[in-house]
Amino acid sequence: MSTDKNASEEGYFAKIEAEERAKAQVALAEEKARAARAELQAQHAGRCGKCGGAMSPRDFKGVEIDVCSDCGSVLLDPGELEALAGKDASGALSGLAALFKFKGK
Repeated sequence: MSTDKNASEEGYFAKIEAEERAKAQVALAEEKARAARAELQAQHAGRCGKCGGAMSPRDFKGVEIDVCSDCGSVLLDPGELEALAGKDASGALSGLAALFKFKGK
């Protein structure tokens, strides 16, 4: 009976150790992925995604945009498109509103 109890305990602790090893492997993989992303960001910071040329900031209609000095590609940061073009009114509610607008002759 004591051998069954020992085997049961050993199985329990083996299971716990396996779970901890799996968690450690996941954490290590996530850390490697973060490091790889940071390295890529450092390599490509300020560079054009199309040709690799240097991006230079320019003022366009009051918004600072990044323009490639080699190929002329434009990079917009989050929110800059909305600042330049305005809010998108193509949603479902605006479609309903347009349906019920009065159309006079």
